[in-house]
Formats: sequence, structure tokens, C-alpha cells
Amino acid sequence: MRRKLKTEEKDTTATAVIVNYNAGTALLSCVKSVIEEGLPVVVVDNASKDDSIVSVKETFADTKVITLDNNLGYGSAVNIGTDSLQTDYILVMNPDVNLTPQAFLTLKKVLDENDDAALVGPKLIYPDGGFYPSARSFPSYTTAFAHAFLGIFWKNNKWSKRYRLEEGATSPAWLQRREVDWVSGACFLVRRVAFEAINGFDTGYFMYVEDLDLSWRLKEAGWRILFEPESVVVHDQGLSARKHPYKMTVAHHISTWRFVCKTNRGSSAILLPFIGIALLTRMIIAIIKEFYTEEKSKTIGR
Repeated sequence: MRRKLKTEEKDTTATAVIVNYNAGTALLSCVKSVIEEGLPVVVVDNASKDDSIVSVKETFADTKVITLDNNLGYGSAVNIGTDSLQTDYILVMNPDVNLTPQAFLTLKKVLDENDDAALVGPKLIYPDGGFYPSARSFPSYTTAFAHAFLGIFWKNNKWSKRYRLEEGATSPAWLQRREVDWVSGACFLVRRVAFEAINGFDTGYFMYVEDLDLSWRLKEAGWRILFEPESVVVHDQGLSARKHPYKMTVAHHISTWRFVCKTNRGSSAILLPFIGIALLTRMIIAIIKEFYTEEKSKTIGR
């Protein structure tokens, strides 16, 4: 059965852009949560092989769908989805997230009240209610190195917590709106003029780190990045990544290398060869760990 919202119910100041890739029924749930918040939706499909897009077209008549012939990656798909938009704000979303009531309006209020802010991210939680560290810092070399290697085996080490801004995550400071370096690309509201001024996402990233890069360039351009914990979004993290763990691991490290090359300027460029070797080493370790985890899971399942 098709569902259609009345035109007067829609918010005309923003549009949600959802990037889909074989998200299955999760996409339907995501679109439904956005429509219930009164937002028009644009779904950009990265050449999915499942029936997720067919289901959306059959269920939600007002949803605009852009189908790509090839998987261009997350950032490129968002850019395509925003090309023809004229709304003040763009709500960028993964298909594995769901807005809770008032989540969008809370984010919109933040940008309405802060003209110097380009982007605001919500508090992300897992389906079981667990906390996802969606607001983060630009790490120092020491923090980045420790997080990269220790984080593979020891998730809650102090350097990873520092990078994910989890130190004191339950303190009053964490529960209040604040300025941060960057927020997760799983869901955020961005001011269209700011997004367009820096030409949107860097299309050189296929997957991962494009959100970090976006925030970095916005801050370089003089904008602020904010985190608003009063806006809550449910995130079933890694829906696609779980289906292609090795491909995603490689993509993550390639994207990290791209960002490192872009941001290491002047005298710090001398560190690039060492960082490159460290990233390659970490990628190999991560792939080996993923392989043994997968094999162990198969053994337990027998």
C-alpha cells in the first residue's frame, strides 16, 4: 500500500538525502522515520542488487529515487542527491539509521540559532540503547597511532577514548550541546550554502573518512561543527560493512591515507612515508584479525 503525506505537512526548509546500498528492509524503516518527521526524501541508490529500492517505490509514493549505474561510494552519492536541492538544510543519512521523534527539529533549531555553524550531528545510539561515539576530535599523532593499533585488540584504551571523546561520556558536559572537531557521517544536518561552498564531499573517498574530511574542510573555511545530544538517532552500525568486511577494511585504510596526505603539510610531510608503512601494517593486522574472528565464528556455529 502506498503512503502519501499531505504537502502542507512537509518541512520546506530541509531535505533528507539517504544513500542506499543493499540495505534491505532497513531502508524502508529509515525512510519511514524521516517521513514521519515531515521531511521530503531523496534516496540515492549505489547500484544495489537487492529489492530495497523497489520496496521504497511501492511503499512511499513521494520519495524521489536516483538510481546509479555503478557504486560510486557514499560521498559521491550524497553530492548527486544534493545537486538539485534548494532547501536551506540537508539531512544526510545512512540507510541503517532511524530518527526518533523531534530528532530533526532539534538539529534544525541548532542551525537556526547558530549562523556560524555549518553542521550539527545528533547523539547516535545502538538499537539496544548503547552509546555510539559520534562526536570526535582531530587526534594528535600519538593518539592516532595508539588508537590505530591498540584499538584493534583493546577497544577501550585511553587513547581511543580520547579520540572518540568518551572520557567522561556520562558527565554533564557530554550531555550538553557543544562544539566538536567532527561528527559521524551516519547522520547529520548541514547548511546547504556551506556544503556547496566547499563543493560537498570529496569524491576521492569511496567509503569512510569522507565525514572527517568534510568537517575538516568546513572548519578550514571558518565554520563551526556542533554536537547536539538532545537529538537522538538509532544507528544499526555497519549494515553494509558486515557483508563485505575485507573490502571495507581496505577501503577504510585507503581513505585514511588520502586524508593524511591532504592534511600533512609543510614540515609534517616528512612523516608521510612512516605513516604509510604504519597504515599498511595496521591494515594487514586488521584483515588477519577479521579472518580469525570469522573462522572462530564458523567453528562455534558448527
